[in-house]
Amino acid sequence: MLITDTIADMLTRIRNALIAKHQTVDVPCSTIKLDIAQILLDEGYIKSFEVKEEGIVKTIHIVLKYGPNKERVITGLKRISRPGLRVYARKDNIPKVLNGMGIAIISTSKGMMVDREARKQGIGGEVVAYVW
Repeated sequence: MLITDTIADMLTRIRNALIAKHQTVDVPCSTIKLDIAQILLDEGYIKSFEVKEEGIVKTIHIVLKYGPNKERVITGLKRISRPGLRVYARKDNIPKVLNGMGIAIISTSKGMMVDREARKQGIGGEVVAYVW
């Protein structure tokens, strides 16, 4: 099966696993997806992730995080920039998600980072996704 937007596929797999209350989800591996998983881990949206190799195929095994009453930590994931319509933000126009309650993942010239980190460094880039 050919997937044109692999980042949207990753976000959809995580969203579907959260709705179904799964503990883990497996996503095909790429460097961009590893960066996104690292950001989600650093921001406290997932418990952990690891790269598993099964022959030639690499997958990212993501352990999802839930609250004390089994409520989801990630309530929303939204892909912003997509292959058909790229969305870029200048350093002074970086979006805030829910007035700072969520994060915007930005792909900059210095790598993937969260919106507040991009504001602090004074660089813009492609707005990949919103997480709240």
